[in-house]
Amino acid sequence: MIPSYAEPVMNDTGFVIQNYVTGICCSPTTMAFEGNDILILSKTSGEVHLFRNGVLQNTPVLQENVTSIGEQGMLGITTVGTKIYLYFTESSKMGGHPLGKRVYSYDWDGEHLIHKTLIKDLSKTQTYHNGGAMVTDKNGSVYLVVGDAGSFGKLQNHPTGEPDDTSVIFRLVPPGPYYAIGIRNSFGLAIDPVTGKLWDTENGPDFGDEINIVPPGFNSGWDVIMGPANKTQLAHLPGYPGYTYHDPQFTWQRTVAPTGIAFSSTQGFGKYKDSVFVGDCNNGNVYRFQLNQNRDGFVFNSPQLANKEVNSGDSMSEIVFATGFGCISDVVTGPDGMLYVTSLSDGTIYRIVPQDDPVGIEATITSPPIIYIIFAAIIVAIIAVYVIRRKKSNKKINL
Repeated sequence: MIPSYAEPVMNDTGFVIQNYVTGICCSPTTMAFEGNDILILSKTSGEVHLFRNGVLQNTPVLQENVTSIGEQGMLGITTVGTKIYLYFTESSKMGGHPLGKRVYSYDWDGEHLIHKTLIKDLSKTQTYHNGGAMVTDKNGSVYLVVGDAGSFGKLQNHPTGEPDDTSVIFRLVPPGPYYAIGIRNSFGLAIDPVTGKLWDTENGPDFGDEINIVPPGFNSGWDVIMGPANKTQLAHLPGYPGYTYHDPQFTWQRTVAPTGIAFSSTQGFGKYKDSVFVGDCNNGNVYRFQLNQNRDGFVFNSPQLANKEVNSGDSMSEIVFATGFGCISDVVTGPDGMLYVTSLSDGTIYRIVPQDDPVGIEATITSPPIIYIIFAAIIVAIIAVYVIRRKKSNKKINL
């Protein structure tokens, strides 16, 4: 059952949570900024919604036919300038038999998504493990992660079973060979804005949820390995030519179902300017991880987390930044440097901002240009002076 809570709660009282976009229909999965606008995907309706000037617009900017049973539906979005990429399980009619998992590009004209163009057609679909996270790197390359979709072949580290475009990260634009293999399922991709490295979250079966750095030619180990590998597991890994296994940067031994992942902005997010944030669906938590100096792992104060794992009985108090968001489906750092959290179960996008200036931060996205504010203030001042002079004039006449 998807968790849902009345109100999210910050564990750090130096920040507050705003209900930024509410009343989003049909299970919002993910979001992307296009300038100051936000494009929001709804899993079950196949719609793309627009949030503009503080208002969720009534009419969607796009609606596609999708099948949404299980982990299917409208699943992924990323942008390159005004080019928008969407990933979804397409059907001939709403709720019909899936035709496949497909990636399309569109042009954003400021009001609609137009010029639909097929980028990738993935015939292997299933009601589970379709992944869906997309991301664009600093060079404009576009990446997509997909899960195993029930396959057990060479891409899942079995000795047989020909590659079928499952359990992989694609570099879609420009197209290339599999960027990574051996991935069970994932709902989170992010690019470190400092190093440019790709990171992901990965979902284990009932153990071994992961956070990974994903270099080119990465083998995540599924279905032989989840979590850090031991010698026996490594010995049973048949491998795949050109791909190398690496241990995760962090592991939950008891599954939390990690989803969205985001880096704090280079301008800083309060005192957490060198942090990684991860959401989960099982507990409604937003986790915060402190990057090490090389930005290739995490540092902890708690000795229980020093081995980069949460084991049974270990406290997570050091890394739980906020909680109570229901099933988190996405975590994004916005152009204002603030943290946006999409709740699939609440139909809400929350925004986390520093306690000391939540009103000022609100103005960075929703307020009109400053020149208009100054002009309005001048007009108000002129009117005030005029009224005061009239009152004085009236008093003199009455006397």
